[in-house]
Amino acid sequence: MLKSRFLMILVFLLTFGVFLAACGSSGGEEETSGSSNDDSGSEESSGEENSDFSVAMVTDVGGVDDKSFNQSAWEGLQAFGEENGMSKGEGIDYAQSESDADYATNLNRLVRQDYNLIYGIGYLLQPAIAEVSEQYPDTNFALVDAVQEGDNVVSIMFKEHQGSFLAGVAAANKTNTDKIGFIGGVDGSLINKFEAGFVAGVKSVNPEIEVEVEYAESFNDSQKGQAIASNMYSKDIDVIYHASGGTGNGVFAQAKDIKNSNPDEEVWVIGVDRDQHEEGQIGDSNVTLTSMVKRVDIAVQEVANQAMNGEFPGGEVLEFGLADDAISIARTNEEAMTEEIVSAVEEWKEKIINGEVEVPSTREDLQTFLDSM
Repeated sequence: MLKSRFLMILVFLLTFGVFLAACGSSGGEEETSGSSNDDSGSEESSGEENSDFSVAMVTDVGGVDDKSFNQSAWEGLQAFGEENGMSKGEGIDYAQSESDADYATNLNRLVRQDYNLIYGIGYLLQPAIAEVSEQYPDTNFALVDAVQEGDNVVSIMFKEHQGSFLAGVAAANKTNTDKIGFIGGVDGSLINKFEAGFVAGVKSVNPEIEVEVEYAESFNDSQKGQAIASNMYSKDIDVIYHASGGTGNGVFAQAKDIKNSNPDEEVWVIGVDRDQHEEGQIGDSNVTLTSMVKRVDIAVQEVANQAMNGEFPGGEVLEFGLADDAISIARTNEEAMTEEIVSAVEEWKEKIINGEVEVPSTREDLQTFLDSM
């Protein structure tokens, strides 16, 4: 009897021990599983943060289809969208400005729509970015072509004078009349960089070449651009470099009109910001000699990715130039851009990158540059 009772107690203890061990094991598995869920939840949260991330841009008055600066920026946002499963209205978007008064209005609207990063495309948006970024410190902003202080603002700049110098080299090697034109949009420090670099490039090849400079005082007046170009071409200027956004569409229109009337007449346009070869196509001919390509698209895409990954470079000034491959000269028109011209451009490019040539970026620097020749 005693032996039986002892065996019963022993069985009970063994059973209770197994039960405790099972409970301990089950608890451990729950804890491990819970930890795994937390990790999974963290990854899921990160994914949700990325999917919730949104970015938009405000154009200047040139509009998103200006075939130049704004269009290049939008192409950069579209490329960012494609990388991350976004499309217009679904993670990326733009607001088009019809006048200067629209800049702050558009920026405020995008802030209210909870975009995480908002670009101001062009130096004309600097005052509006300054105002709105201060009002909304939790929203990140990026300003292209001007510098704005602020922990929630990154300034994106380019060394346009370097690329414009190479455009000048190409123009000087192409002209048959030794008369070249430059048409700017709004006369100011930014477009003066294009002008100074271009004139320096032309004069470095041949100091005797005449360069006529005129400003349309608009980035969105194709009729004014065409009128200025018509006047220049009528004075035997055969190559015109425009740095005028949508105004430059008129320059292309005039060159194509001349070519259409007289296919044997050689008139050329040098495009700006993006490869404008397509804008110069007329039948089997093309009036686009080359373009000074400014990779706004690459800069916009890069900063958007940084912001989405929690690495927004707030308060910094990012500057892109020849050495970064963010500035270049298009070679699409292989017939017009002969090997001789390309070789000359490459030679001067190396001198600039190596520091042998300091390209002027202001009219004052240009005068000093010319005086030293």
